[in-house]
Amino acid sequence: MTTSYDCADADQRAAGLEHAQRAIRAHKCVVLPTDTVYGIAADAFSPQAVTLLLAAKGRGRSMPPPVLIPRLNALDGLATDVPAEARRLAEAFWPGGLTLILHAQPSLDWDLGETKGTVALRLPADDIAQDLLTLTGPLAVSSANRTGQSAAQSAAEAEAQLAESVEVYLEGGHRPVEGDGAEPSTIIDATSLPLRVVRQGAISLERLREVVPGVLGAGEEAPAEDDSADSAPDDSQRN
Repeated sequence: MTTSYDCADADQRAAGLEHAQRAIRAHKCVVLPTDTVYGIAADAFSPQAVTLLLAAKGRGRSMPPPVLIPRLNALDGLATDVPAEARRLAEAFWPGGLTLILHAQPSLDWDLGETKGTVALRLPADDIAQDLLTLTGPLAVSSANRTGQSAAQSAAEAEAQLAESVEVYLEGGHRPVEGDGAEPSTIIDATSLPLRVVRQGAISLERLREVVPGVLGAGEEAPAEDDSADSAPDDSQRN
């Protein structure tokens, strides 16, 4: 049975968070607000729950969901070989609309889909999302909509698309709070250097480059190395 909670009411918010925590433990899906758009969430460490999430969206395993984390220090528990540049971006823009694709810790017992050994991590700047993450730990979260449809900007919009596939809907009002447009997070591939934007979103390339000047924009190529010094003759060859 699906239940919706109005999180503007303190009592409903508390009841909704408690119900959502139970639903996550039972390997079911919930919808929650984030700082970008609404997300459909499931236990990141439950293959059954992740399968339900993907099915609710009409998505296959080739498009694994990102993972939301409750605090910055969870980064090293879930990812390995984190580049210093990626760490600087996390420290600058988390919580916020930045997702980092990193190498997943090989010891973790999870199955998010065809990740090729990577995980996409984000720390959202939303009180309701952070409260739930504090209760549950990391959650697999994707935008709360059927694949190919517009991202939901309220729990009511999400319910219109996802219906009974979700156990709990946490209604927190329009997202993002500022502005009308549904703007997803900016996604950075940090599995190799230089870092590269693979989806432009809430954090602009200009802001990223204020922290890490060498970040490549979507579709940009790294500049070729100047090998003129290697090819130039030395003094003994000049005569």
